[in-house]
Amino acid sequence: MNFIDGSLFPEHQEKLVVTVAPYGPEWMPADFPEDIPVTMEQQIQKAVDCYNAGATVLHLHVRELDGKGSKRLSKFNELIAGIRARVPELIIQVGGSISFAPESDGDVAKWLSDDTRHLLAELAPRPDQVTIAINTNQMNIVEQMCEADLAGTSIADPTLYRAYREMTIPAGPEWVEEHIRRLSDKGIQPHFQLANICQLETVERMMRRGTCNVPLILTWVAIGGGFDAPNIYNLANFVRAVPDGAVLTLETSMLNVLPINTMAIALGLHVRCGIEDNIWTQDRKRKMTSVQQVEQLVRISRELGREVADAADARRIYKLGTFYRDADETLRENGFAPNRQPVARAVPLRATA
Repeated sequence: MNFIDGSLFPEHQEKLVVTVAPYGPEWMPADFPEDIPVTMEQQIQKAVDCYNAGATVLHLHVRELDGKGSKRLSKFNELIAGIRARVPELIIQVGGSISFAPESDGDVAKWLSDDTRHLLAELAPRPDQVTIAINTNQMNIVEQMCEADLAGTSIADPTLYRAYREMTIPAGPEWVEEHIRRLSDKGIQPHFQLANICQLETVERMMRRGTCNVPLILTWVAIGGGFDAPNIYNLANFVRAVPDGAVLTLETSMLNVLPINTMAIALGLHVRCGIEDNIWTQDRKRKMTSVQQVEQLVRISRELGREVADAADARRIYKLGTFYRDADETLRENGFAPNRQPVARAVPLRATA
């Protein structure tokens, strides 16, 4: 992405899209009973409350009545239908991991099977997006967490801690290409959750081969443990590699969330918050609800003079409903240089209008 003179002026920046992840599948309800919804009505109401606070994208997971993350697609259908009835404008982004909570004591936290995750393309009502990981990768979500982050929570238990420490993401090339095809055929937008530049380069190569003809809507997930660490060097390197036609959100975990999101707001990028990412205030004196986190980012954005996107703005920014014909159009619309022609020797240049 290019940052020419004036790029930090709010009048030159796109409106801010706030994504919220309020379901926190890694936590148990006892970890934050004031803000972890369990019943279906509570889960629907949580989406409504976050939308009213200023979030326009909802990262969706589902719980069973016993408080554990649901692995039943029927529960996803039920929650999506309930949210659509109450806040039809909200962009629903289903977490492609489904539930990664361990099945029982001693189990490793893991994503569901390839075939089961493909069934997210069959959800009804249809979500707007499904998040998709690229390249099988370690996802040790506790690597950069400290004792204070986990104090008094279920993850402080050594067995559960180890389960999350050993988690990996299954996302091999054949599965990824087939998943993108199935989602695209159903009119569902893939939202790329990327750990580093290597994964961004894989997405670009798929686009160059014509197997990924979609807008580049992505999140940089800086949580350590196989992903980038949330520091300014990794952030600048990743942002520089992202083409100008992409829509980039920043994501991290625990007390890194607010500083990274503040940088995103200042830079003209987009933000994600919610208890899936962090449950603490910056001084760790109390826990902070998903709604409070949304309200905080809306307030900071307004202090910086940057407008916050409403639902119509967010749908326009995310290019929902847009799919491309072929590799050439995909590269052009996302801001990548065109594919090299057989006789070309110089570096390919981006097309001019």
